Parts: sequence; C-alpha cells; structure tokens
Amino acid sequence: MGIDPGTANLGFGVIRIEGGQMSPLDGGVIETDSARTLEERLKKIYEGLTELIEWHRPAGIALEEVYFGRNVDSAMKVGQASGVAMLAGAQKGVECFTYTPQAIKKAVCGSGDAGKKQVQKMVGVLLGLKETPKPDHAADALAVAICHGGSDGLRGAARAAGVDPGDRSLRVAS
Repeated sequence: MGIDPGTANLGFGVIRIEGGQMSPLDGGVIETDSARTLEERLKKIYEGLTELIEWHRPAGIALEEVYFGRNVDSAMKVGQASGVAMLAGAQKGVECFTYTPQAIKKAVCGSGDAGKKQVQKMVGVLLGLKETPKPDHAADALAVAICHGGSDGLRGAARAAGVDPGDRSLRVAS
C-alpha cells in the first residue's frame, strides 16, 4: 500500500505484485474538512487508513517522505499525517517504509527529475490503466506503492506493458 500523506487529501494506492506483474487493486483519497480541527482531521485519516488496512491486509505500507520546502506549517501537517499513517500500520502489525520524492520518481520513470505528469502517465502505463489515474494524490500514492514494489516488479510490469520506464517518448512536459 502506498500513501501520499496530507491532512486535506491523503492519497492511498494498493497494488499487487505477482510473478513480475503489477496490478492495481484500489486507490483514492481520504478527504478531510478544513473547517474541522487538526485532531479531528487526523482522527478521520487514522480511521480511514485502519479500515483500508483491515480490508486489504497489505504486506507493507510505503509513504512519501515529507518534503520541507518554504512552508514549514504545511510540512508539519504532512508530517503529522505521515505519523498517523505509521501508527495505523504499526497497530495492525504492518511494517512502514519511507521514500524520498526523488526515489519514487526514479523508480517509476527512471529519473529523479521526472515531472508530476510524467509520473502519473507512467503509473497508468505500468499498471495497465486505460487513462491516467485520478485524483493526483491517488496517482502519487500508486507511484509510492510501485516504488516500494521494487525493481523486479517494475521491470516485469514495464515488460508486460511493452515499454521501458526510461523511454523518453513517454515524457510529458510539466
């Protein structure tokens, strides 16, 4: 299970890797109301993730690491959502892993400098989807899950899709 943490929209994506093939099982967003207190929003995220973990029984939970840009307040809230996700996993006995945005882009697109649209397009290609997954947070969470799936799963999915993840023809201007 991959998670793109956030307090307003937390993306989740669940994939299966079997025999070198990746297939999507679920994906979406846990949305919270900005009129609610932060603790109420975190509680909703926790309850939603707990339900998803019970339903899917993932082998692991992979999260995108918090990126500290200029907005420290936003980064803190994302960090709190990550902590809640890790707590939900730990309480269900599921190990958690974190990956940098660059590692995720490299795993999915072959380049740590890939743009958001390129990542979303490759997620669709690797998972055999007819169109780019939406919303963005769900696509990002699926990218995290693909990254965690490792190079064997990635190579197998790319071969099955008939593409190379580093293929420049798949690049989309961001």
